[in-house]
Amino acid sequence: MINGKLIKVCGMRVADNIAEVESLGVDLMGFIFYHKSPRYVFDMPAYLPTNSKRVGVFVNETKEMVHTIADRYGLDYIQLHGNESPAYCKSLQQCGMKVFKAFSVDKPKDLNGVEEYHGLCDYFVFDTKCEQYGGSGNQFDWSLLDEYKGNTPFLLSGGINLYSAKALKEFQHPQLAGYDLNSRFETAPGMKDIGRIQLFLKELQQQD
Repeated sequence: MINGKLIKVCGMRVADNIAEVESLGVDLMGFIFYHKSPRYVFDMPAYLPTNSKRVGVFVNETKEMVHTIADRYGLDYIQLHGNESPAYCKSLQQCGMKVFKAFSVDKPKDLNGVEEYHGLCDYFVFDTKCEQYGGSGNQFDWSLLDEYKGNTPFLLSGGINLYSAKALKEFQHPQLAGYDLNSRFETAPGMKDIGRIQLFLKELQQQD
C-alpha cells in the first residue's frame, strides 16, 4: 500500500513481467479472462504472483467457468466487468469468493444502480465508460464520485498514467481504497513498463 491505498496492476500475462511487477510491492495483480481483450490470458503463465493477490477479471462469464478458472489459477478475487446482476455477485460471495464489481462512469446517472450491489461485493471499481468492455485508457471526471455515498470501498480506474500521481493525491473520498493501473503503463498489451510504474509509485509516495 502507498499512503494507505491499494495498488493494483491489471492486464498481466507474461511470467517475467509478472515477477518484475510483483517485485515493486504492488498489492494486487489482475489477469483478464475475457477472450475479446488484447490482454486475454490464453495460457497459464510459467509464474504467478505469490505475494501480490491474484484478481481474475471476467465479463458476463458463467459461474461454472469462473469457479473453474479461480481454482486453476488460485485467484484471491473475482472482478466482474460486464452486466452481472447483484444476485450473481451474491452467489459468488456465498461460495466464499471475494468480489470486485466494475462500473463504467460518464455521467452522474451512471452511479444510480450501484446501491443494489452494496453488501454483495468487497470492492467496487469505477472506470471510464466506453463502448467495449474493459478499459479505454481514458480518464473520467473523478468529481462525479462526489455523488457516491455508499459504504463499499472502491478502486479508481481508467486512464491513470505516470503523470496522474499529483491529481490522485489531491483526490479525496471516504471510500477510496486504491488505484488500478493498466494500459498507460504498457509497452504492448499485457506487457508493463517497469520503469514507468516505479516512477509513478515514487511520485505517489512523495509528500508535496
